[in-house]
Amino acid sequence: MDAQGMSLTCVAGLGVSGTAVARVLAARGEPVVVVEAEEGERQRVAAAELARRGVEIRFGPMELPEGVGRLVTTGWAPHHPLIAAALEAGVEVVGEVELAWRLRPAQAAPWLALTGTNGKTTVVRMLTSILLAAGRQAAAVGNVGVPVIEAVGEPYDVLAVELSSFQLHWSSTLAPHAAAILNVAPDHLDWHGSMEAYTAAKARIFERAGTVVYNADDPEAARLAGPRPGAVGFTLLVPRPGQLGVVEDLLVDRAFVDDPVEEAEELATLGDVHPFAPHNVANALAAAALARTVGVPAAAVRQGLRDFVPDPHRMSLVDRVGEVDYVDDSKATNPHAAAAALSAYPSIVWIAGGQLKGADVDELVRRAAPRLRGAVLLGVDRGRIAEALARHAANIPVVDISGQDTGVMNHVVSEAARLASPGDTVLLSPAGASLDMFANYPARGEAFARAVRELKAAT
Repeated sequence: MDAQGMSLTCVAGLGVSGTAVARVLAARGEPVVVVEAEEGERQRVAAAELARRGVEIRFGPMELPEGVGRLVTTGWAPHHPLIAAALEAGVEVVGEVELAWRLRPAQAAPWLALTGTNGKTTVVRMLTSILLAAGRQAAAVGNVGVPVIEAVGEPYDVLAVELSSFQLHWSSTLAPHAAAILNVAPDHLDWHGSMEAYTAAKARIFERAGTVVYNADDPEAARLAGPRPGAVGFTLLVPRPGQLGVVEDLLVDRAFVDDPVEEAEELATLGDVHPFAPHNVANALAAAALARTVGVPAAAVRQGLRDFVPDPHRMSLVDRVGEVDYVDDSKATNPHAAAAALSAYPSIVWIAGGQLKGADVDELVRRAAPRLRGAVLLGVDRGRIAEALARHAANIPVVDISGQDTGVMNHVVSEAARLASPGDTVLLSPAGASLDMFANYPARGEAFARAVRELKAAT
């Protein structure tokens, strides 16, 4: 406790969310200390700003300061030494999202929250576009865009909140107006320790939600939603009462209508969804379902989907060279995400590899095999993909690129071009993380795009 009897809060790290937490708490007059292991230029700039606000900064070993009553983490794992020390000492550990929920003002904007292994950012962007088309003051926050801790104090009508499993692990009292689980597939098992723990973290989003929205085509999402009355499903099939789905080329609603048994309201057409792919239609239905929970009309759903601009590195067409399309899906950092992209094209030269994070690729390759015309593999775990290709697609040519420097991408693209025929799609959808070779997945996608442009210039 300080002299005013307020408990000291320790904030873990000077990242974007950690800095935002410290700034907000300092503005409330609460004593704050930030601990940070790295002292680079970015950290020093953030520390200087916070110091002017009266925040104490401690660079060096990540040790729990004396007298701390609460530790705020921005997604660090429970086995991190600082987190473990706090738990051992009986100090409450909360995430930035949980803290934001607790600090939201009276009459705060409702939260439309969503999580899933893949598609989160696309859905939260689609949802925000729909809300804006309906005339709502809305923002995409959380695991994307503005930290929630900063957004809750702003005069929004509604917040579209993307939540990762890391953020949900450290959240215990969230009660969003509506919450959606898009899908659940193995990912981040090194952080959570098991698939069971990862799934349990995702399931937290439903615990206190006003309306539960779930992917009826995803067995695990459907299982998690199953016991909750009034749950709203979305499906790529013809919807049952209480669901949103697809009828011929229409996205329709049989949940938010006066008589779900007899009525179905048209929301949009398949042509309003871009880029078009089955998983992106599911994303659009999820966004529409969440928007409908706050009374958004069908016309705004259609307009919001038409206005939506996809983020880079998500099935982005880079260029066409010699009647071959080159598509950047570098955001596919796990097999589940890659499977969605691989299902969208009929004839593919696949660029894959990176850090698989313990995930299995056998089923991914087995399902994709009929569409594959060749593969070019890179990255630390490329051998595991090569083994799966040998089992399930032994007839296709596979090129193994062994280099680990970022300049390897030019070689990768030239080999993919050699394998491709007119009408094929060269698809960078790696199924693995990028940190073995690149700073992040955008850097991997940008390297791919540069290599494609150089290929075209040389053609």
